Amino acid sequence: MVENIRIRTEREEWERLSPHAAKSSEAKRSREEAECDIRTKFQRDRDRILHSKPFRRLKHKTQVYIAPAGDHYRTRMTHSLEVSQISRTIGRGLRLNEDLIEAISLGHDVGHTPFGHVGEEAIVKLIGGFEHNEQSVRILTVLSGEGKGLNLTQEVLDGVLHHTGKGIPYTLEGQIVKTGDRIAYLCHDYDDALRAELIHKGELPEKVVSTLGDNPSRMITTMVVDMIESSQNQTSIQQSRPVTEAMQEFRLFMFERVYNSEALREERRKGEYVVQALFHYYMKNLQFLPQEYLVWADGDAVKAVVDYISGLTDNYAIDLFQNFLVPRH
Repeated sequence: MVENIRIRTEREEWERLSPHAAKSSEAKRSREEAECDIRTKFQRDRDRILHSKPFRRLKHKTQVYIAPAGDHYRTRMTHSLEVSQISRTIGRGLRLNEDLIEAISLGHDVGHTPFGHVGEEAIVKLIGGFEHNEQSVRILTVLSGEGKGLNLTQEVLDGVLHHTGKGIPYTLEGQIVKTGDRIAYLCHDYDDALRAELIHKGELPEKVVSTLGDNPSRMITTMVVDMIESSQNQTSIQQSRPVTEAMQEFRLFMFERVYNSEALREERRKGEYVVQALFHYYMKNLQFLPQEYLVWADGDAVKAVVDYISGLTDNYAIDLFQNFLVPRH
């Protein structure tokens, strides 16, 4: 008889990984199900996310620039893949569970609205509260799988929920993704901003350059190595103080010069207007909303409309706006 591959992999995790690593054999789901003979729970979670519709939509959701014309600007999908690569490298260096890291990384941004944080802020203004990390969990637990969710493990869902904000994931793998996400978006958004000529080389603060470097590749390497060295034999994922301070200064620079820049102001205004206009349209015309969203929201119209709009890609949101709200001759 051929050896059960999943059981062999679970055994190897206990032999090879750090005592602090999450073990797939201990992972829990809200609904128990038959085990796979080949894949562990975390591997199945990764595959379920990778093959899901919400993940596929990320290729048409903006990272910084709304529906960019160039081929090389990041999207939410490429960002998620880059978070996975960076975080898995750190996890390998610490002998943690790379399958769990990959699953969290691929799923962490599926709740992002069209037009990125602009869309998120537009919905906040409409209903008083919306967080893309919470929406990611809602998508993974309710909206995917025809309203049944993907039945992911609690370890993955916790990492997705707490990848941003004040909460700290309870697994070290989730903690890695929380910082790996920031490393990825700062360095790669900086790279895209150079390409778009929003900023130019030589404008980074001196502390950032002296500590992290002045190109994305060197910056990523510096922060990855620092996390591995600072977190060895620790019960939490850490960074050194110099790197933490330089990273914070880098983030402030990016918000001032890129994310909140005057050059992108008109794009942000348009994105916000489209999201809010679609919200008001569907609230007045619920018959045009896909009716399954009302079922999944237990009849709550506001929640149903937000669920639908937040799942739209940039271009599809623009198309809906043009079809429903732009006057025709």
